Amino acid sequence: MSAFENFGVRQDVTEGTQLECGICWTVYDPADGDDVAQIASGTPFAVLPDDWRCPNCDAPKSKFMAIA
Repeated sequence: MSAFENFGVRQDVTEGTQLECGICWTVYDPADGDDVAQIASGTPFAVLPDDWRCPNCDAPKSKFMAIA
């Protein structure tokens, strides 16, 4: 499966999986969290609020794809 086929796919996302925005390529790393949205480090992507958006371009969670 290519990265682009992976848009919106969440069954293969583990707690440590890094995800990349398909719009601006910003990486969400659970180890770092998200300072902009005040998301604590160690927060897996799967438990981010439904209204969480990319801190760089404001894209929705559905635009993120698993990269690691």
